[in-house]
Amino acid sequence: MTDLKRLCDKRVAMLLSGGVDSSVAVALLVEAGVRPDLWYIQIGPERDSTDYTCTIEEDLEMARAVAYKYKLPLQVVDLHKDYWERVVDYTMNRVREGLTPNPDVMCNRLIKFGVFNERVGKDYDVIATGHYATTEVEEVQEIVDGQSSTRKLTWLCTSPDPVKDQTDFLAQLEPWQLQKACFPIGHLPKSEVRAIAEREHLLAAHRKDSQGICFLGKIDYNEYIRRFLGEKPGQVIDRTTGRVLGLHRGLWFHTIGQRKGLGFSGGPWFVVEKDMKRNILWVVNGYDPEESYSDHFRIVAPHWLTVDPFAAGLMELNAEGWNASIKIRHTPDFSQARVALLDDGMLDILTDRPLQGVAPGQFGVLYDVAHHRCYGSGELRLLKTKYEI
Repeated sequence: MTDLKRLCDKRVAMLLSGGVDSSVAVALLVEAGVRPDLWYIQIGPERDSTDYTCTIEEDLEMARAVAYKYKLPLQVVDLHKDYWERVVDYTMNRVREGLTPNPDVMCNRLIKFGVFNERVGKDYDVIATGHYATTEVEEVQEIVDGQSSTRKLTWLCTSPDPVKDQTDFLAQLEPWQLQKACFPIGHLPKSEVRAIAEREHLLAAHRKDSQGICFLGKIDYNEYIRRFLGEKPGQVIDRTTGRVLGLHRGLWFHTIGQRKGLGFSGGPWFVVEKDMKRNILWVVNGYDPEESYSDHFRIVAPHWLTVDPFAAGLMELNAEGWNASIKIRHTPDFSQARVALLDDGMLDILTDRPLQGVAPGQFGVLYDVAHHRCYGSGELRLLKTKYEI
């Protein structure tokens, strides 16, 4: 269990979204004797808008109710411009390149633990959020210049609730950001979080979990892409037969592994590749086609949360490479993989079973499941273009 009492003599900034998770995080901090300052990060769904109160009204109502209940100060920090410049532009640039980005991962690194810290969090010892994750501090003995010293390492560790675990969304944090982070509900299953919310009579107790991409709210993702990138029609081709099925409106509207929304009869159809040079969308037919799976891909520019596990000798080594567990999307399931460090710094990944829908631009997240630790992550890349006309 997370020892929150250790924070009693710390200055704590609690990021409050208005949802049940961050509301219960506040309740647990107060129960432990911690009096955090509450902060609501304000962003909006339009780049140049200055009036987006309607999009945050319900969230702020919930947040104010928590602040009032526990007699804590609540302040609103406007990071709208920063969010669009750093997260939304990142997302659209990746989509334009044919990749499948994860803006929520970058929001944690660049906004919640990034710009917020630059503007506000620098005055605090701890930044707390309602994520389902835990941290562990390990003391390591080192010999420096003949002298023994102790170094503290902060590890990002998984939540005991495998369905809600959000370490994959936090796997791009900088080491200093992780050291400053606290996740008060990370040791609890969702069911217990709901139970605490009901016990505390929190307004958000029965509020549904937010879904989809953080900056969109209720706005359609494809409509946003169309607004930024427009349309660029091209052929949709059946990989098996070479038959042209019709036209797509733009490769950026599709992602590897996509099954729904293609609109062709005789399905189901799966997207298996996007050829950006020739503007071709390759698809295959069937309920579980072999072509929609991959067991060999790479991770570019791996980012390590605590230490480089290769340099530190933390990965188990055998004749075929290092053993690790990996996730390529937000899922409770891990896959086992052989990992090889290449000369160019990339990681070569060979999984023990083919994975469905491996999409370039997704984050591959590496774990030591035995110790519940997340090592870090990096963007996935396929090895080569597989299909030719």
